[in-house]
Amino acid sequence: MKKFFEDIKKDIKFKSAGPGKKLAEGGSSKPRVVQNSGPAKPRHAAPTEGAQKAGAAALARIEGQPRPRVQTSQDAIRLQVKRELEAEAAAVAATEKEKITAEQGSSVKDPAFLSVTGVYFTCPLTGATLTKCEREVHIKEAIFMRFEEDAVEASIMMVHTFNRDREKVKAAVDIISKYIENICKNPTEEKYRKIKLSNKVFQEKVKTVEGSREFLQAVGFQSIMLDVEGREESEEFLVLMEHDPEALEVMKESMDRLQRGEPVRAQLARQPQAFRPSPNAMRFELPPEFYNLTAEELKKEQQQKSEAVEKNAMLRTKAMREREEQRERRKYNYTLLRIRLPDGNILQGTFLAWDKVSVLFQFVRDSLVDGWQPFELVAPGGHKLREDQELALNECSLVPAILLTFSWDAAVQADISAAVGKGPALLKPELLKNIRTLG
Repeated sequence: MKKFFEDIKKDIKFKSAGPGKKLAEGGSSKPRVVQNSGPAKPRHAAPTEGAQKAGAAALARIEGQPRPRVQTSQDAIRLQVKRELEAEAAAVAATEKEKITAEQGSSVKDPAFLSVTGVYFTCPLTGATLTKCEREVHIKEAIFMRFEEDAVEASIMMVHTFNRDREKVKAAVDIISKYIENICKNPTEEKYRKIKLSNKVFQEKVKTVEGSREFLQAVGFQSIMLDVEGREESEEFLVLMEHDPEALEVMKESMDRLQRGEPVRAQLARQPQAFRPSPNAMRFELPPEFYNLTAEELKKEQQQKSEAVEKNAMLRTKAMREREEQRERRKYNYTLLRIRLPDGNILQGTFLAWDKVSVLFQFVRDSLVDGWQPFELVAPGGHKLREDQELALNECSLVPAILLTFSWDAAVQADISAAVGKGPALLKPELLKNIRTLG
């Protein structure tokens, strides 16, 4: 039996030894190379001495470079705001361009024939003159730049300007005020000087309002990771480290400023312009920005005016007339007003359609040398405007462009007549210096 198994083993070894060869072939012949069906693997040569030196030099440069500065929260804010402003500026510009193109349609007016080149605004922070599509992005940039001068003021501007929902702003301001009031009442209580950022109230009421965190950090809160009982990982808190009486007093003042804060809005540029006496004073060519209408509605406006004659012949109730007047007023965002002065010169300015009549009177006063003198403004049809009127310009039908007549008060006119017609000086020299002729 043992010999039987040994024979089997020998047979297996013989078969696994591969094909044999003739003894005549000799032992010096080269072994047969087995061809591999796959691609041959490249052999990597050792790096040359020059390559080794270049690699060593590169490694030395990398190791010698200073480590990048760890970004602070303010750096992160600046970077994020910059990206958002660039994206927003591009989007707003594209949208505004499409809107203007659609409104103008095929009947594009030559700017040289327009009564005013467009509607412009003034930034109250920088004084820059802006178009409608530039104003919001510019104001955001201006507010952001103020962080270097006064972080508290800049963050207050953020809270009140960057958030449209006034109710959400009020809720956030109330909660932040409560944080500060609790600290001032209990300056030694550590729990009041810590704000857990994962807190539901903070997440829903404060975090959602832009500028709220920036304000808290501006008044002294610092971002710190703290251990929380019952949790393996630490959580982020805003912690107020200082609590001396003087610092608390400054914090209370900052809270008052936050509560009194107002949105920063670009102001409409009046673009005051003086014109020489002209028979074209009642001719107006307005840019599309003046209208709160689509391109199709602008085309239909002329048709609606022609139909107004037929409507006036119909018996209509007072309520019907008022509704039609309200619809008419909503067509316009702005109004271009001209005032013909006693010497024949014309004063022109741009206004919001909902500006009060008193704003118009103040504009005229600011343009006159003797603006303190009482005067009257008369609308077409002989209707006298009163400076104490609380009505808006569109409510007085002074849209979208109207020529008004200026006249001195009766007492002033009597003095002028007694002085053989020599009245007080009218427009200021800076306006007369750039006086133009109406086309």
